[in-house]
Amino acid sequence: MLRSLPLILAFAVFTSAAEFKPEPGYTLLFNGTDLTGWQVAPTKDKDKEKAGEALTGKKESPTKRFTVKDETIVIDPKVKGDITLFTEKTFAKDAHIQFDFKAGKGCNNDLYFRGIKFDIKDTDIKNLKADDWNSFEIVLVGENAEFKCNGEVLKKVKAKPAATTFGIRAEFGAIELRHLRIKAE
Repeated sequence: MLRSLPLILAFAVFTSAAEFKPEPGYTLLFNGTDLTGWQVAPTKDKDKEKAGEALTGKKESPTKRFTVKDETIVIDPKVKGDITLFTEKTFAKDAHIQFDFKAGKGCNNDLYFRGIKFDIKDTDIKNLKADDWNSFEIVLVGENAEFKCNGEVLKKVKAKPAATTFGIRAEFGAIELRHLRIKAE
């Protein structure tokens, strides 16, 4: 039995990592293995990153500000630069984005969707579970957008009607994101 323990543990790790499946009607925005479907956006640090570069098959952005580790997108606070990744796909009409995140100390990173910027800032999200996974949702119905953390509405705003990509901006502090998915018309 002891000889097979390493094999059993390896199998358990492999299967638990592959177990996440999005709910019916949802599509993964992040496949858990690389940055396929994402691209680097033009920013003030555009000389460091190649703006518009597709990240298909890559596990990191060119400056390693964004990396994929243990099925998460990790923003490394030690790597400097104001960098944004956007999905290659655009989304119009009603949409529901969900993901889990773990904010590090000093986290102040942004989300962009349908003309709205939302700051994931550790000091501003009152129901944030420190050093733990939190659930996040963006619910867009018509022009109305809601941002929720751990089921609690944090912000309600009007969205722009035009189709847009979904973006994640690395500004300050560490954050990890996993299970990014969308249900869109």
